[in-house]
Amino acid sequence: MNNLAKEKVSVDQKKQQRIAGISSVLGSTIEWYDFFLYGTMAALVFPHLFFTNNDPYTATLLTFTTYAIGYIARPLGGILFGHLGDRIGRKVSLVATLVIMGTMTVLIGLLPGYGQIGLAAPIILTVIRFVQGIAIGGEWPGSVLISMEWGTNKNRGFMATLPQIGVPLGLILGTAVTSLFYIIFR
Repeated sequence: MNNLAKEKVSVDQKKQQRIAGISSVLGSTIEWYDFFLYGTMAALVFPHLFFTNNDPYTATLLTFTTYAIGYIARPLGGILFGHLGDRIGRKVSLVATLVIMGTMTVLIGLLPGYGQIGLAAPIILTVIRFVQGIAIGGEWPGSVLISMEWGTNKNRGFMATLPQIGVPLGLILGTAVTSLFYIIFR
């Protein structure tokens, strides 16, 4: 192979590596934004919407119990999507986790409260949160792995850190969006 062909491969690989790195940060940020947005809404809105038949303290505790369900489901998502990533491909499973997380977030936004459908509202909310936990459990390790695979021997560790940036970025984005809506609709 001549030097021009080697340089072309190297330039293409660097471009693909850059795309993989940026995609892993963006995908992880979106996924964690959805996951953390739930926590903010759990503190501010959900006790009044889904647990209105309880005193405020109990309603808040029940809401944060649904929040914890997402964390309980994460290991199951890692197992499920780790297996699927090996069988059908990591890219397909990563896209699936993003679609699942986004769909569940929309469903939470559309879910009628306790006043409309009674006890079914918090039960459905808990199931949706469980599915969100499975999605984040599958996305995060898959994103780290696929990002690391695009790295070279010199920067493999750096590439593996890129999806980790999505965690604080998702938290900041979720808090910023909530604050913006609070300011606008106050």
